Amino acid sequence: MLAALHDRDGRGRFGGRARLGIPGNADDWASVARQLTEGLVKGSERRGALPESIVAFLCQDPKDGESAREVMERLRPLAQLLRTACGALDVPVIEALCISDGRFWSYCCPSEQCCPSDGTPMGLPGTSVLAAAATYAGLQIRGSLREFRARLIPWETAAALEQESALNAVSMALIPRILDDESRTVVATETLDLAHRVMRRFADSTSAAGAPGVSGVSAVSGAASVSGALSADLRDDELLCHDEAATLILGLQDRTTRDRAAEWMEGDEAGPALRLWRALARRCVGPYGEHAAAPLTLAGWVAWSSGDELEAREALAMALGADPGYLFARLLHQACNEGLDPESIRRCLRKERVDRAGAEMIASSASSASSASSASSASSASPGDAGGASGAASTPSTRVASRRRRKPRSTGNAESRPGSRPSGTAGTRRPRSTADGSPASEVPTRAGDGTGGGTRSRRGAGRPGTKQGET
Repeated sequence: MLAALHDRDGRGRFGGRARLGIPGNADDWASVARQLTEGLVKGSERRGALPESIVAFLCQDPKDGESAREVMERLRPLAQLLRTACGALDVPVIEALCISDGRFWSYCCPSEQCCPSDGTPMGLPGTSVLAAAATYAGLQIRGSLREFRARLIPWETAAALEQESALNAVSMALIPRILDDESRTVVATETLDLAHRVMRRFADSTSAAGAPGVSGVSAVSGAASVSGALSADLRDDELLCHDEAATLILGLQDRTTRDRAAEWMEGDEAGPALRLWRALARRCVGPYGEHAAAPLTLAGWVAWSSGDELEAREALAMALGADPGYLFARLLHQACNEGLDPESIRRCLRKERVDRAGAEMIASSASSASSASSASSASSASPGDAGGASGAASTPSTRVASRRRRKPRSTGNAESRPGSRPSGTAGTRRPRSTADGSPASEVPTRAGDGTGGGTRSRRGAGRPGTKQGET
């Protein structure tokens, strides 16, 4: 962790802080040092005050068979990288401390009198004046970073093998569907629906676990002897099946699905969502350790949105430890360390949710209208189909009669124009006799219409009672 120091009017004060988990691979230390230093210095500069100096803290517990002094020596190159990265930005590191197993060492002070080689013991927790005042005020002690990490680290029990087998089986069927553009949307919907069901299951179990005689955890798990947080985690682990966890872990690797899941960050959704992301992070076992970046980032985001910056920083640091290039975790980690307000991110997610709901409503309305139109067209077409051949046969005769009725009106209009011939002159055909002797109706024609007259003459040729070329 890096802490910025400011000296204003002769009084020193703490500024921003930047915290990141120590990568297990020493080859990543140089890039981590640059990233952490730039985030703190440039973030402080954007807020209007460049740090006067920086204090670095390197905190790590010993591994199995390792002493606290060996931890200090192993982390010495990282301390030097942090000092040079800060110096490159013209901000000196006035102190760099290593804290391990209840003792601390200074990388900057060479004096054995104030900084012995065996380290200096730290004060007992809870004995300071501040701790006493917090206890008197009724503030709850949140616990150590080790307890935070215990809720997020992958399983190392026999159940981890079963979970790994489930992840292998589900990945064979799910990954090809995620990579296919047509089925990707379907997989996202299925993943989010499953997450909703598990969250409701978690929410329902909370009230059931508080009822008399209901523990929510089997007696063989030893839940009666653990803390409340661990008991809740064990209960959630029993409520989440291996196949469900595998489906959710792999489904959240899709960035769009993960972003939609990030919308459950407030109200009644925040608590069950945070429990689900913790449970999924614990299921990223074996070779699926990098897959934990998605649930860890979501856990850090919900914790930060809910006001718990301690768990947020720890979860986001673990996400970057699982995948240092995970952009969503890097952005959130930097924003959290710079003290930004998460409300700006919440507004963006709320707007995205509302816009998507409106688009889905419009699409649903359009689909309903299209279905209704299709049904209406089918119902209007059915009487004509029922009429059969008679209905189809009546249509042409109706059109012919309509054309015959329109012609006299157009001719009458032509006769009323100036210069038209009067009635009874050439231009009006005399009645002809039909075969049965009845007179045919007069069909007026315009004078000089050679095309029309010739055509009618040829049509009349050979008909009974009609002379050749009669006009």
